[in-house]
Amino acid sequence: MNNNSISNESGWTVTEKGFFRFFFIYFILQSLPLSVDFFHIVFGFNWFHIRYGDIFNISRLSAKFIPGADSFLNWIILAIFSAAGAFLWSKQKKENYNYNELYYWLRAIVRYRLAIGIIGYGFLKFFPMQAPFPSISNLNTAYGDFSEWKIFSMSLGIVPGYESFLGGVEIVAGLLLLFRKTASIGAIIILIFTGNVFISNLGYGGGEYVYASYLISFAVFVLWFDAQRIYRLISLELPTQPNLYQPAFRPAMKSLRLVAKAFVLIFFVFFYGLKTYFGLRRDPYQFPRKAGLARAAGIYDVTDFKLNGKVIPYDPSNTSRWQDVVFEKWATISIRSPRTVITDSANYEQILSDDKSRNYELAGSGGRHYYAYTLDTLKNQLLLENKNSHYLQEKLRFNFSRPDTATIILSGQNEIGDSIAVTLVRLHKKYPVKLGRRKTLKL
Repeated sequence: MNNNSISNESGWTVTEKGFFRFFFIYFILQSLPLSVDFFHIVFGFNWFHIRYGDIFNISRLSAKFIPGADSFLNWIILAIFSAAGAFLWSKQKKENYNYNELYYWLRAIVRYRLAIGIIGYGFLKFFPMQAPFPSISNLNTAYGDFSEWKIFSMSLGIVPGYESFLGGVEIVAGLLLLFRKTASIGAIIILIFTGNVFISNLGYGGGEYVYASYLISFAVFVLWFDAQRIYRLISLELPTQPNLYQPAFRPAMKSLRLVAKAFVLIFFVFFYGLKTYFGLRRDPYQFPRKAGLARAAGIYDVTDFKLNGKVIPYDPSNTSRWQDVVFEKWATISIRSPRTVITDSANYEQILSDDKSRNYELAGSGGRHYYAYTLDTLKNQLLLENKNSHYLQEKLRFNFSRPDTATIILSGQNEIGDSIAVTLVRLHKKYPVKLGRRKTLKL
């Protein structure tokens, strides 16, 4: 679309109007939360007790007609609807549309939707929760047992300062989009930043490449308004006319604009930012919230293992024998053994309030089985449930005792019903990644 030709109504050619009709319908539909998840998300939480995850899930809503992860097939469906709508629009006998005004409002809607989407991710990085520091289990998993996506996420998680910087860039870009004079600058930042996110997702097998493309398409549309002028001024070094179009607002429309902008700033910036800040301290969403066995967090060596009353010595190829066990600070136990692990490959962003559904610690990770557990302190029992979506029917029950602060003794049945008795001794292991570059690891 030629930006120099839209300063007055007569500058719109028939071809430009045809393209505009299609993109007008397309981006309006993309901006609306026409999603199969809409009612589940919007009415699935308490509006009188909103959590930061609820606001993020709202900010991430996009047009989706097929349940599950995002798919480009949804875009094709929208494109078909948009083409049909544009065709019917073109068949109107009398047309009294001000295309300059329609273009203005469409760009305003797109930039606000883009701002909400990018700020939604920005605060999750600024208060580093999207990629948290690796768990004890992750730190004791072989590098080759991780998927490319999990390695990428953990590499970001060990540098929370850099993650906060990236989140700050997204927040600034989103704020720039909320103002017409700085919207193109914000769009340029998003194209560079989210373009890198898109490539990273493709390269590391992440599940966010469709949504990243969604944000990029919005940024391209916002920037297109000034793109030809920027090219003419900077690349060709020629005199360039600014956009002179000024919409004539009725008093009621001026008030509506101010209310809409105030709502976005208050709800999606200040309120959401405050909720995310407290969320980092009270309930980071990637790991379970429920506390685990007191003073038990750490990695344990399996010093004694009995199967059906028979002592089983250490054997790296024996799928029945455990090799080591990790108790996390939260109510998760992970067990390393040669037993096959079908990797849970969930790799797209989702904030879940239910501890059992929070699977970041095991997603993209093999080599260990992860169990959520319920603690019965009166009977000294642990009820374990495998968290991996491929092993949800696997439940174990153990009696436990703690003869000293470094030892845990378990007795019960394994996943196939054999009786086992296990003695676990805590290893006093230090992790260089926790010490940092300036601290010396003493062996």
